[in-house]
Amino acid sequence: MRKRTAIVWVAALTMALCWARSATADLSPEIKSALTTSKYVYISSTRKGGTLGKPAEIWFLYHNGAVYVGTPPTSWRARRIKAGRPQAKIAVGKPDGPSFMATGAIVNEPDIYPIMYEAYAKKYAEGWTQHEQKFRTGFKDGTRVLIKYTPKEG
Repeated sequence: MRKRTAIVWVAALTMALCWARSATADLSPEIKSALTTSKYVYISSTRKGGTLGKPAEIWFLYHNGAVYVGTPPTSWRARRIKAGRPQAKIAVGKPDGPSFMATGAIVNEPDIYPIMYEAYAKKYAEGWTQHEQKFRTGFKDGTRVLIKYTPKEG
C-alpha cells in the first residue's frame, strides 16, 4: 500500500512540475542575450483599464530564466501586482528594445539577495555604493520588495 501511495505522489508531483514548466515561456536567444548584456529593463505594468503603463527604467537581475527587481512597495509595479494585475511588458536595453510579456509576483526569496547584490555591484558599479544600503535595509524592513517576473507563454 505504501509503495502504491508513493507512486501516486510521484506521478502527481511530476504532472505538477510539467504543468508549471509549461506555464512559462522560453525566451528567444535575442532576448536572453540582451538580458545578459543590458544594464536596464523597462517595465510597463498593467493599469486598471487593462492598458500598459509608461515603461519605467529599472535595475534588474536575470537569474534562472526570471527577471528580478527590488522596488519600494509603493511603486506602481508593486501596487498593481498587489491589486491583482501582475501582467507586465518587459523591454530590454531600451524602451523599444526586444520585449516579452511576463507575470510579476512579490516574492520572499532571501537566497536571491546575495546574488542580486553581487550582480548589482558589478553591473552598476558607479551607483551601487550609493544605493547598496537602501537595498539591504529595505529588504529587511519592508521598504523594498522583491518582484520576480516570469516570462509568459505565447
